[in-house]
Amino acid sequence: MRLPDLEAWALFACVIEHRSFSGAAEAVGVSKATVSKAITRLEAQLGTALFHRTSRRLALTEQGRGLADHARAMLAEARAAEEAAQEGAAALAGRVRVSAPMSFGLAHVAPVIARFLAANPRIEIDLDLSDGLVDIVAQGFDIALRIGRLPDSSLRARRLRPIAMHIVGAPDYFVRHGRPTHPGQLAEHQLLAYSNVTGPWQFSGPDGAQVTLRARGPLSANSGEALLPALCAGVGLAVLPDFIVGAEIAAGRLEPILTEWHPPALALHLLTPPATLRPARVEALIAFLGEALGENRMSRTVQETPRLVDSPSVGLN
Repeated sequence: MRLPDLEAWALFACVIEHRSFSGAAEAVGVSKATVSKAITRLEAQLGTALFHRTSRRLALTEQGRGLADHARAMLAEARAAEEAAQEGAAALAGRVRVSAPMSFGLAHVAPVIARFLAANPRIEIDLDLSDGLVDIVAQGFDIALRIGRLPDSSLRARRLRPIAMHIVGAPDYFVRHGRPTHPGQLAEHQLLAYSNVTGPWQFSGPDGAQVTLRARGPLSANSGEALLPALCAGVGLAVLPDFIVGAEIAAGRLEPILTEWHPPALALHLLTPPATLRPARVEALIAFLGEALGENRMSRTVQETPRLVDSPSVGLN
């Protein structure tokens, strides 16, 4: 039985990560020729080209793209195995890359990260806050927190808590334009849209009634928080999560309407790459985030789901 060329697979993953043979060679500490020979050897074993090579550009072939995740997974598993052995009797140490939505990340994730770092001073965390599409595997994240409905794919997803959504407007807006009593009437109003979520607004109501409409109005933004000034100024209505509008509702600056009608249910998920073997520092942070952000603690019970989800994932800000 011929064993797989694990060195070549690892160097293949490094070339993908660093986007060049020379970058991979420098990162690993070997010569560019060593990297090139390993890739050529792997291509010969597989019987297919992995890269298109020109003097100015290196790009994955279709076959290379299909094998990229396998190479990344092999390298990640090997690194995790080595780190697990090294960390057996040592304090948690090393770097963890985390992706989270912008507003939720600032309000809830960053304080949790601060507490975790205070308890684990040898761990370093690279926290990336963005509401855009994130390819967790390709961009090298260990953990991603995302809010939304997640389609099936290769990532592992853990549901932490539901996210309440509200249809809201300012009291002054309702004085000037009236208060809708049915979602179908929203089409007659000025609507403020969160542009990272595509598609129509959808609502479910009493007795299973369904309403769908297109949000049209004077403002759309890729940050839900960026809609708040216009909302509070009475410019229009919006559908936003509780963690963005909850304080404004409590202060009376915004009022929820159509409370018997509900947008599609959303939840906060913790996503990880498909590999099951992870460094101890990553496992520790996963457990800490699950405890701090779980249903009973923002409830104490954290519900694990076996679903697998897409690598690119949009998170509400």
